[in-house]
Amino acid sequence: MASEPLILGISASHNGAACLLRGSEIVVAIQEERLTREKGARIRGADPSCAVAYCLEHAGITAADLSLVAISAQRSIRAVENDITLQPQLRVGFHKTPTLAVPHHLAHAASAFATSGFSSAAVLVVDGLGSPGADLTAGERAVAVPPPDDGWESISIYSAAEDGLTPLHKQMTPGGRWLVPRASGMASFGSLGGMYSAVARQIFGDSMEAGKVMGLAAYGVADTPIDDFLTVGSDAILEFHDAVPPRFDHNHRWPELRTEYQNLSASVQAALERALLSLARKARAITGNVRLAYAGGVALNSVANELIVRDGAFDEVHFMPAADDSGVAIGAAYYGLWQFDRRASGRRIVRDSFGASYTCADLAQAIDGAPALRSSGPADVIETAAELLCHGKIGGWFDGGSELGPRALGYRSILCDPRPAGMKERLNARVKHREGFRPFAPAILEEYARDWFEDVDEHFSSPFMLRVCRFLPDAAERVPAVVHADGTGRVQTVRREHNPRFYDLITAFHRRTSVPILLNTSFNVMGEPIVETPEDALWCLLATDLDFCVLGDQLVTKAESYASVLSLRPHLASERLDLALEAAPSFLVSTRWGSVRRRVSPLLLTIVRHIDGKRSGYDLLAELSRTHELTENQLTRGLCELRRAGIIRFIREPAA
Repeated sequence: MASEPLILGISASHNGAACLLRGSEIVVAIQEERLTREKGARIRGADPSCAVAYCLEHAGITAADLSLVAISAQRSIRAVENDITLQPQLRVGFHKTPTLAVPHHLAHAASAFATSGFSSAAVLVVDGLGSPGADLTAGERAVAVPPPDDGWESISIYSAAEDGLTPLHKQMTPGGRWLVPRASGMASFGSLGGMYSAVARQIFGDSMEAGKVMGLAAYGVADTPIDDFLTVGSDAILEFHDAVPPRFDHNHRWPELRTEYQNLSASVQAALERALLSLARKARAITGNVRLAYAGGVALNSVANELIVRDGAFDEVHFMPAADDSGVAIGAAYYGLWQFDRRASGRRIVRDSFGASYTCADLAQAIDGAPALRSSGPADVIETAAELLCHGKIGGWFDGGSELGPRALGYRSILCDPRPAGMKERLNARVKHREGFRPFAPAILEEYARDWFEDVDEHFSSPFMLRVCRFLPDAAERVPAVVHADGTGRVQTVRREHNPRFYDLITAFHRRTSVPILLNTSFNVMGEPIVETPEDALWCLLATDLDFCVLGDQLVTKAESYASVLSLRPHLASERLDLALEAAPSFLVSTRWGSVRRRVSPLLLTIVRHIDGKRSGYDLLAELSRTHELTENQLTRGLCELRRAGIIRFIREPAA
């Protein structure tokens, strides 16, 4: 065993993730969904996990080498589903590996402080719902309001220093009622994350679409009083109200009721901002610290983050890039490490790129195994890619290890020229397949930020795309594709020492255009996880209107004869797929990191039953459009979903 302890941190959550530390160094960290290819894939402590297998494989170790397994659960750690002693990959009892259960907000707090580089800080954690009162430490229970017996944590403030994390304030949500759905219409809520999720569920039919609400808010007017959502009482205790849900006693979804939903989004954003400012000021007051480390799902609201920075209560603010539950894996691991050396320490992270890097051989194998592609190794792939971007091409950018958090930061990105006004619409409609109101981020060379954004000085830095700034008027006219409806941009600043290849690409584009900005969005389409492997990236290229993809020193494009996924011949990925009962059809699919059960819709099951390995997608369309009234778009998306799930594969060459 290495002299430094090897700590495995697990986030047992809907954003399940695993992280491996060697001493205070993050060796690797990954979300479960990136490997299973299922959005929001949950990890349960008692079950096998692809993310755990990925971490062990990357480090070249076995479970027997681990010094400690630290787990934090978004549900009760006492539930059988989270009993880590039952986890068959780790066999902690057999290996006599110590285990540690870390309350959810405590792990969030540890992730924020350990990655901040601060010697001491106030720590704020805000999300939808954390751990139940029974899972909290004695210190946390002592500061919980109301008493924690029937509650679940939703807001926490800690004081952090080298001697550890001291809980100072914790607001509980009684009965865990963070989101209370109704038979029809908008859900009630009992936390800040729940409030925002209730609006997301009402507008988009999915409580996890908070990012869409934030984007839509810029188009609306905050016409609902904040006090109808919540009031901020004495000592910054939040009281949530039930005045708004009855006004939306229906199930109309976007794009219906456009004006009403734009204004509802703006209103809930205003309520969130008021509450967060009061909490940040409380954190400053009760800790006396001028530095803030902030995490929890609500910390992904970059509009509110900017208000916290500009409010001036703190001299420095660190936003954990994996602020959602994926970052809890990092926090659990660091909290476990601190039990070894009795000192809360970490290092300031300057980039979110904790996934495994793929070798040139891995990239070549992926290119060779995908159909209908051409690859070349130009003398300078960065200069070639910059030239293509200048000519309006849209490219995938696959470099280094993937991001743990939800923002693409130049490791798994889709990039294009921000200057054409129609580029945003083209990208949303033909590549991302998402709503047209959603904005794209400007990735800018850090040294030029003050030339493009208002109220920005030479020290401005936003490496994790978690701040929002207003463009200078003349600057906004030059890059309309990355300017949101309110004249702002969700900024990512790029420095050469943090991401040299991405920096050099933007520099090459700047040299040609005098614009030090590229439009940067995540390498995926709506509803899919961000790509992890080179195979994922190449299939995103084939399934969308992407023009090219850069993998390492290779530039990959589609063959001239390739028109659609329908021109390929699909076949089942295995002859021993496990088809479950018809009432809930599913397949047991093997991945590199373990088996995954895939549930499929009746439509997808129909497609599977007609795949024989001989006919192309167009042949299937001819039959299914006649027998099941299936459209070309439905079949195309269905085949792509089945391939992403690992249920089908395509042969090397397209059909004639």
